[in-house]
Amino acid sequence: MEQITREQMEKLEHLKSYLKELHSAAVAFSSGVDSTFLLKAAADTLGDKVIAVTAKSCSFPKRELDEAIVFCKREGIRHYVCESEELNIEGFAQNPKTRCYLCKKELFEKIRIIADENQMEHIVEGSNLDDNGDYRPGLLAVEELGIKSPLRECRFTKADIRALSKYLKLPTWEKQSFACLSSRFVYGETITEEKLGMVDKAEQLLLDMGFHQVRVRIHGRMARIEIDSKEFEKLIKAETRGKIIEKFKDYGFSYITMDLMGYRTGSMNETLDL
Repeated sequence: MEQITREQMEKLEHLKSYLKELHSAAVAFSSGVDSTFLLKAAADTLGDKVIAVTAKSCSFPKRELDEAIVFCKREGIRHYVCESEELNIEGFAQNPKTRCYLCKKELFEKIRIIADENQMEHIVEGSNLDDNGDYRPGLLAVEELGIKSPLRECRFTKADIRALSKYLKLPTWEKQSFACLSSRFVYGETITEEKLGMVDKAEQLLLDMGFHQVRVRIHGRMARIEIDSKEFEKLIKAETRGKIIEKFKDYGFSYITMDLMGYRTGSMNETLDL
């Protein structure tokens, strides 16, 4: 992380060349590590021919929306917030294996309207090369709708993005990875606004307590906490456990557990027969 490699700098230059050829773009912006890096590169390359679009919904924590607004104001980037309530999408709340596809399709169709209104020629999103190794049906919607994925096209890994984000002095270079709160549900378990709120409050509590990378997976009324294994010792201290148990029960959980395998992306996909 301390030094940028020649290969990473070449990727950055390749990305700028790729973006320049697009002439104008609407960036799907979640304020996460990847989309922040992509938006910064696009703004630096295309100037006022870039807009950022952030979706507001009950599966997107307010802290993430606030960070998106602050970043765009700081960078002088035109920013649009659109309502994209996933629970209103037919079939989404039942949490099928295609949930992410349903969400992304609806989201990018809304971004397309905003892009057209602002005469943006393309829509770009921030998936990277590492995303190719997991079950991500949302990428099918990206392909079907002709959305560009510059970071994947230019062969960026998550490590590349973090290193170059630090080089560019972006506040997100060491930010925890995030996925929408709906990804905390077991496939087939109904997603409700109440349970999304439970997960949101539970994860915010852990972040406020100083845990860096967290997931609170929900199984009915049971919370399964995933954190980095390096932080296990901190979590099992009596005072810490006591506070977590008290608060989680206030949020509506009946059982509170810690996953001994620790944090990992897409752990709900482990039950799928793909």
